[in-house]
Amino acid sequence: MIITRTPFRISFAGGGSDLEVFHSQEPGAVISTAIDKYMYLTVKERFGDSFRVSYSQTELVDTPDEIQHPIVRECLKSLDIRKGLEIVSVADLPGQSGMGSSSSFTVGLLHALHILNGHVVTAKRLAEQACNIEINILKEPIGKQDQYIAGFGGLKFIQFHPDGTVFVDPVVCRRGTWEELNRRLLLFFTGKTRRASSVLKKQKSNCESRRPALRQLCGIAHQMRSILSEGRDLNAFGRLLHDAWETKKTLESSISNGDIDSVYNRGIDAGALGGKLLGAGDGGFVLFFCEPHLQSQLREALFDLVEVPFRMEPEGSKVIFVDGDRW
Repeated sequence: MIITRTPFRISFAGGGSDLEVFHSQEPGAVISTAIDKYMYLTVKERFGDSFRVSYSQTELVDTPDEIQHPIVRECLKSLDIRKGLEIVSVADLPGQSGMGSSSSFTVGLLHALHILNGHVVTAKRLAEQACNIEINILKEPIGKQDQYIAGFGGLKFIQFHPDGTVFVDPVVCRRGTWEELNRRLLLFFTGKTRRASSVLKKQKSNCESRRPALRQLCGIAHQMRSILSEGRDLNAFGRLLHDAWETKKTLESSISNGDIDSVYNRGIDAGALGGKLLGAGDGGFVLFFCEPHLQSQLREALFDLVEVPFRMEPEGSKVIFVDGDRW
C-alpha cells in the first residue's frame, strides 16, 4: 500500500497567464502558495487483475481502458499499469471549488504510481506529466500553475515561457513576513462549487482582447513578490490583491456574480484590504487579506459563510506511507 499527500493551493495573482494561448506569445507569471489542506491518494495492489476506483463514486472494472474517471484512466495508461489495483481518494476540501483539486489529484496519483513501479521522481517531472495528461491528452482548457504548485509546494513565483519552459522560484522572504502573511489571510467557503473548465473555455476564447488584462495581472504578481521579498508593508500586498481581483473580473463576466460580489463587498466594508474568489470563478472559496485587529469584525460580517482556517504549506506532494515489503 502507498499513500501520497498532495496540497491544495491558493493563487494570489497571475491566473490566466498560465494558459497556453497567452504564454505561447509572451511570458506568463503567477504567485501562489500551497496550503495545509490536502488530497490523499491510496494505491494498493489488488488480488486478481481487476481495478477498483473509489472517489465520489466507485468503479469496478477489468482494464484501465474501462475506467470512467478520466484522470485515473490516463494516469494508469501513461505508466503502463496493467496489474490490478485499488485506488482510493480522500480530500480535505470539496472539489470544483477553486483550490486546484483536480491537479492535486493528478499529481498525487502519479506520485503513488511511480512509487508502485519503484521509481522516485522529482516535483518537476510530476508537474510535467500532470500537465501532459490534463492539458494535452484530456484537452482540459486549463493552465499549468496548479500542477506545479501541487508538485513543488511552498510560496512560489512561477513563470511560463513561450518555448514551453516553466521556472518555479521560491518567494524568498523573512520568517516574520511569512508568519505575518499567514496571520492576515482568511478563507471562506461560499457553499457553491463549479467546474473550472466551463469558465476557462470562455476566458480562452478571444484571448487577444484579454491580453492587456492578463499582462496587468502578471505585473501585479511581480509586484507582490517584490513586496514579500523586500519585507515591505504587507498592507500593500493586500491592496494589490484587491487590484488583481478587479482586473480578473474584466476577463469574463461569468467569473463573478451578484452573490460573489455581495460577499466580497461585505468583506471589504468590514475592513479587509483586498481579496479574491479563488480559481476560475463563479463559486468556491473567497480569500481575504485583513489586518488581525479587524478580523473579528470581518468574521461577523461573513457569519453566514464557513471559515476554513489554514496555513501556507512549505512542502509539495509527498509519500506519507509505503508498506515495508516494497522498499
